[in-house]
Amino acid sequence: MEALNNILSRVSARELSEPHPSPDEMKLIYQAALRAPDHAWIRPSSFIEVKGEALKKLSKIFVKFGNTIENISDDIIKKYKNAPFRAPMIVILVNTYKEHPKVPMIEQKLSTATAAQNIMLALNAMNYSSIWRTGKFAFNKMVQQDLGLKQNQEILGYLYIGTEIGKKKKIPNLDIDEYVKYL
Repeated sequence: MEALNNILSRVSARELSEPHPSPDEMKLIYQAALRAPDHAWIRPSSFIEVKGEALKKLSKIFVKFGNTIENISDDIIKKYKNAPFRAPMIVILVNTYKEHPKVPMIEQKLSTATAAQNIMLALNAMNYSSIWRTGKFAFNKMVQQDLGLKQNQEILGYLYIGTEIGKKKKIPNLDIDEYVKYL
C-alpha cells in the first residue's frame, strides 16, 4: 500500500527551493528511472543533471535560442534567462533513438517518458517534489545541439526538482467512470 499511496499522492509542485536530492539519493532515483519498461532492453533513456553553476550555462543556452526568434520581447528573453532558476536542480530527459526492427521510435520515447515518471515517483517517495516542463526548449534542435546531443537524440522535457514550498496543489477527485470504458 505504501507504493500505491506514493503514486496517488504525487502531484507537480507549484514552487521549488533547496534542498534538492544528494548525489547518493540521485543514484537511487536514476536506478528507479532505468527500471522503466524498455522493449528489447535498448536503453533509449539518459539524463543530464543540471545544478549549481550549470544552471547559468543552461540559462545562456535558453537566451541564445531566444535571440534567434524574430521580434522577441525583452520580457520573454528575461523569462528564458530566469527559467532554469525556478528550481535548484533540473534533470533533462534525453531520448536516444536506436534503430531496431521491433521497437519503433515512439515506443522508445514512451520508455523515456516512463523513466521520467519513475523519477518523479522516486522523488515523491523521498519527500522531494518536481515539475515536468516541455515548452520551447524541449524537442528543440538548437538547444539539443548546444547541449552536445547527437542527431539521434532528443530532449523530451525538463524535470525541475527540489523541495516544495508554498501551498500544495489539491489533488482532484476524479470520477473513474469518465476515463474507463469496459468491453
